[in-house]
Amino acid sequence: MQKNCHCMTKVIQFYYDFSSPYTYIAHKRIKKIEKNKNINFLYKPMLLGGLHKLAGITANAFIGHKNEFMIQDCEMISKKLGINFHFNEKFPINSLYLMRGTLVLEDNILKKYIDTFFESYWQFNLDLSDRSIFENKLNEIGINVDKFFHDIEKKEVKEKLKLFTDEAFSKKIFGAPTFFYNDKIYWGQDRLDYVIDEVIK
Repeated sequence: MQKNCHCMTKVIQFYYDFSSPYTYIAHKRIKKIEKNKNINFLYKPMLLGGLHKLAGITANAFIGHKNEFMIQDCEMISKKLGINFHFNEKFPINSLYLMRGTLVLEDNILKKYIDTFFESYWQFNLDLSDRSIFENKLNEIGINVDKFFHDIEKKEVKEKLKLFTDEAFSKKIFGAPTFFYNDKIYWGQDRLDYVIDEVIK
């Protein structure tokens, strides 16, 4: 192991929730970055609704003009970056089951799960609050549906997601996506370049 090598892979913590369109954009950008640089992103699930409640924040989805702007803004950014994007007509949905799901899967299937459900929500405009649609996507990527729904109802899984959300709040994180590196937070997909600069300087 080359622990002292200056080219050692650096790790950026990435706090995310599937329900955020900007987080989908950040996820797509991360996939490109990881191919080209010695940087890894540690995906840290949290429940955005829970975080907003802790922080006393009203989400953009519930503020009329902000919501309208967000749709236009996400479409503009995605077009500029060459990312396939369609603002979900069912936005916002409760992402509780989706986020708990990230805590019950092995690493080899977890990446596929994250890719699939980000794209299902923000590229293919699927209604993931519809149980049958959700189950079909789980089946597509080889996840045992009965085991999945059994596991996400376990007390320790519920507690773990709450713990991750509380942890994010304790770091003064208030939204998604947030990057955390070197004890600093970088909020928003448009701050990704700044955290990369911090890592490689």
